[in-house]
Amino acid sequence: MTELDDIDRRLLRLVEGDATLSAGALGRALGLGQPAAWRRLKRLEEAGVLSGRRVDLDVEALGFGVTVFLGIKLATKGRVSLEDFERAITAIPEVQSVSHVLGLYDYRLRVVARDLADFERILRRRIMTLPGVGQIESNVLLSEERLPGPLG
Repeated sequence: MTELDDIDRRLLRLVEGDATLSAGALGRALGLGQPAAWRRLKRLEEAGVLSGRRVDLDVEALGFGVTVFLGIKLATKGRVSLEDFERAITAIPEVQSVSHVLGLYDYRLRVVARDLADFERILRRRIMTLPGVGQIESNVLLSEERLPGPLG
């Protein structure tokens, strides 16, 4: 585990809020020079605390008004390899995330669709036709709040 001081934690909160901030902007916000802020970022990246930066797309603005969480239980775990299922499910563009989990279901998926009719089409034509798919549970997202991470 990497030891974090207060400045590291503040830096991580800033980057978590806006991953596009430059080392200079981070340094100004932290009362550091640009080189010191850059060195801290580099150290956190090398330690694996920061693993890349990403942009969050607004799926609603892109026309995807429905988000559904699926629980999928494989019917025949022995006959269909997990790798084959994962490869097939990740090839579906509307599937945003795939998590292999313990519990009632084998997988949890986050799926976006334009509307409920579009989701039904994705479910029936793409997901339910995959080999090994057994029981499926759907939960439609009503609202979502972004909560601060453990550093918050």
